[in-house]
Amino acid sequence: MSEQEEKIYCIIVAAGSGRRFGSQLPKQFCDLGGRPVLMTTIERMHQALNEPSEIFLVLSDGFVDYWSELCTRYGFDSPRIVIGGDTRWQSVRNALDLIPPGKSPVFVHDGARPLVDAGVVSRLLEALSGGVHGALPVMPVADSLRQWLADGSSIAVDRSAYCAVQTPQLFTADILKQAYEMPYSPLMTDDASVVEMCGYGDIALVDGSEYTLKITRKIDLDTVACMLGCDHKS
Repeated sequence: MSEQEEKIYCIIVAAGSGRRFGSQLPKQFCDLGGRPVLMTTIERMHQALNEPSEIFLVLSDGFVDYWSELCTRYGFDSPRIVIGGDTRWQSVRNALDLIPPGKSPVFVHDGARPLVDAGVVSRLLEALSGGVHGALPVMPVADSLRQWLADGSSIAVDRSAYCAVQTPQLFTADILKQAYEMPYSPLMTDDASVVEMCGYGDIALVDGSEYTLKITRKIDLDTVACMLGCDHKS
């Protein structure tokens, strides 16, 4: 295996506007323990990879200068920045243009999941080394589930038949690049769905972590702060 193929890549997607979060700032820039959420995400991903690697940070064009100011203020070294698109799909595709073809592992991770778990990263790499098309961290569904029907009614479904999908998700560069050459579809809700629609269905599921919480609401930021044992500004 060449030196290029041994390198691990990671795309951290942080170009979202955070409209659901209800803050003046997108959630990835909100305070967590005295600095922006995104800095903890990047730092923990670096620590979890623990091998020759390169991280690409996808940001909205309108927040690149702001991020640069934050990095100066907090003395933080930013990964290489990629300008995002109107959708998460376009943002990932933009970053993939900078990754060379080959069998290199490529992680794709949400910038708003700051508590990257090294054990999850290790399990994903081990699964991918077995020759599967991709690997995902998942968690069992704790709540009861119901399915909406066309007439507006609902029925109970067996929650044991479902799981919640987290990030980072892991694929080889070749497979991910090929998958993202397909036209966009609203059914492409994450990277695994893009890869599956390209015909690569052998995707391994590994144990995720309850700490890999995605910040989507302000209460999630409170929860992550408690997990870190730190205070933050609401």
